[in-house]
Amino acid sequence: MGKNYLDKVLNQIVSETMVDYDEEMLYTPFPYHIGFFSSFSYLSPLFPPHYFTHHCKNIYGLNDDETIYVWGNYQRIIKDKINNEK
Repeated sequence: MGKNYLDKVLNQIVSETMVDYDEEMLYTPFPYHIGFFSSFSYLSPLFPPHYFTHHCKNIYGLNDDETIYVWGNYQRIIKDKINNEK
């Protein structure tokens, strides 16, 4: 799939992610919530968690390479949101 579609998927997932700065929690659109900010920062940008991969494949039809692209950008955007709020 093209980068335009992947960027739309990325934007959709970001828009569905709730960042609770007071509790330092992330609430995601995929079945497993990432939880505390600190645990999110330890996740690898090259190896998306299973629940993220499953969500991208089942909801958006992405393959492994596409999911890695979306995950890396998703992680960067969410980290920026967290760091800019502090």
